[in-house]
Amino acid sequence: MKDILERASRIELLIFDVDGVLTDGSLFLGDDGQEYKAFHSQDGHGIKMLQKHGVRCAIITGRTSKVVEYRMRNLGIDLLYQGQENKLEAFADLLQRVRLQPEQVAYVGDDVVDLPVMRKVGLAIAVQDAHPWVVRHAHWQTPRAGGRGAARDTCEMLMEARGVLQQELESYL
Repeated sequence: MKDILERASRIELLIFDVDGVLTDGSLFLGDDGQEYKAFHSQDGHGIKMLQKHGVRCAIITGRTSKVVEYRMRNLGIDLLYQGQENKLEAFADLLQRVRLQPEQVAYVGDDVVDLPVMRKVGLAIAVQDAHPWVVRHAHWQTPRAGGRGAARDTCEMLMEARGVLQQELESYL
């Protein structure tokens, strides 16, 4: 865990996939084609706490959805890449936009389409229920599943590495 916290202490940008990471991977489609997703409220609060401590957050997802756009706006995430068949292209663009090096970036994924980016970043994170191949290539695996607290686990681990988690949690007492 010491190596993970050392890697985590250098992170300035945290990138999330959406389906299977910020959601449990279920896709709810209405008869009219409207897409619905469920997001875990603790994940959202974790993201807000982490941003308060100077870590930016971004999204790179293969699907395009209005509900994702709405949720990210609600969380204050303006680095949003939807409809990305080639996530490496989005990653390269994102690095230029935020002027960071790959070792300053963490990525949370759940499936093999996330591996090209995960293999480039300083801290590759697999959610608890990620595909085994993704787990094999991750530096760290969250205790909880995608859409069930995995993002919160990640945010708290990054805050711990920055030495601010205890202070953040105690601020609620």
